[in-house]
Amino acid sequence: MANRLRLTALAALAMLNVFALAAGLAVAGLLPAQLARWRLPRVAAERLTAPGVVLPVPPTSHGLAAALSPLIAQPTLGSHVGVIVTDLATGTVLFARGSTIPATPASSAKLATAVGVLGPSARFTTRVVVGPAPGSIALVGGGDPTLAAGPYPAGQYPQPATLAALASQAAHWLLARGEHTVRLRYDDSLFTGPVTAPGWSASYISTGNVTPITALSVDQGRLTKADQPENRDDPLNYRPRSLTPDAGAAAAFARFLHGQGIRVLPGITAVPAAAGEGRAGVVPTGAVTIASVRSPDVASIAGWMLRESNNVIAEYLARQVALHTGRPASFAGAAAAVIAADARLGVHGGIHLVDGSGLSTLDLITPLALARLVGLAGDGRQAALRAAATGMPVAGFSGTLAPGQSVFGGFGRAALGMVQAKTGNLNTVLSLAGIVSDASGRPLAFAVMADQIPRGELVPAAGVIDRMATTLAGCGCHG
Repeated sequence: MANRLRLTALAALAMLNVFALAAGLAVAGLLPAQLARWRLPRVAAERLTAPGVVLPVPPTSHGLAAALSPLIAQPTLGSHVGVIVTDLATGTVLFARGSTIPATPASSAKLATAVGVLGPSARFTTRVVVGPAPGSIALVGGGDPTLAAGPYPAGQYPQPATLAALASQAAHWLLARGEHTVRLRYDDSLFTGPVTAPGWSASYISTGNVTPITALSVDQGRLTKADQPENRDDPLNYRPRSLTPDAGAAAAFARFLHGQGIRVLPGITAVPAAAGEGRAGVVPTGAVTIASVRSPDVASIAGWMLRESNNVIAEYLARQVALHTGRPASFAGAAAAVIAADARLGVHGGIHLVDGSGLSTLDLITPLALARLVGLAGDGRQAALRAAATGMPVAGFSGTLAPGQSVFGGFGRAALGMVQAKTGNLNTVLSLAGIVSDASGRPLAFAVMADQIPRGELVPAAGVIDRMATTLAGCGCHG
């Protein structure tokens, strides 16, 4: 046991310590407050190469086949199963079964969005400007998926921008000029096209999976307790969403202004369209900004998205990639931008997307492409991609791999803290892709996809995939 821990530590140093760091951070968040005083190591900006350290020998194809084949053959997985295991250090394929056949990825598609997202230090700004008419102000959406209504708890990380802070700034500006009454408009023109994607179920909004995607929303479109009774089983993530998140954000902003002594006239609407235009208008270029708040950095937002498999954040980030690369901030433009960004990083082919979250049943990714995305995030060669690795949930500890947080979570002891992966599930679809440290301490990338699971077999099938991950963690597989 001591030898295995030593080898795991050495391998983690050699591989950017990505895997061990994320597990350590998850544990630090769960254990008593005293643990928070420990100084956790930081991920280096460059790939670590410890002199004299030799990584353990990777498992063999024969050994992996012997360990995984009986699980892949389980009828509960259905007839369309793809599996791949690669050496994280070299990218060498160690085992593959159906790895080049596209399958519906569900939320593991968020790995494509996370890897393709723009620079990790970028932030998104929500503004209030004067106009467009005299005596009016406009709330301008900047595509911040984390914008919140009121203050978050002090311990919440990352701390999102809030409408409360924005209203305080705007009220201070207005009151300083003797203005106590305004007309409020809102501008959500940054995003274009339909607000729901092809292949989305009509129930996604009412069940709380996602909200219509607009450039302005608050609390990711979740209905407040005043609008909807709280679901005690999951009061936040699956609260039904608003059908008009932009208007809802503007109404919430008006309430915060009222609390600061500013009366908002009835009739909050979108900025009027210019003559001859059929859509909501855009505030004039050069309009005076009187208040602004900025989102957390993209790296923090991407980690948030991956940990809780947040669909709204994924769609917003994909659109920001589109804007960054000069494409329309629509579903089509965002999907094309993410695919192109991934291709520039070396994942050529194997990815077909129509959204950024994986909610659409029309999305297709090969297990090979998923493993390559994991490799890009986890091999340490590109520091800008680290958030896509450190943000993935850790088995038994965090996010959708924490106990009771998804259909996954039935991991054996060997996998706890040793598997870090992105989950995905729809009605008949399961996927799991990420990093595992095997019994010898060798970091491996893996992807498992099954998109024809028999009805009623989703939970048992997830248990089989849990066992695959546990097998990889507990098996040297050198036979």
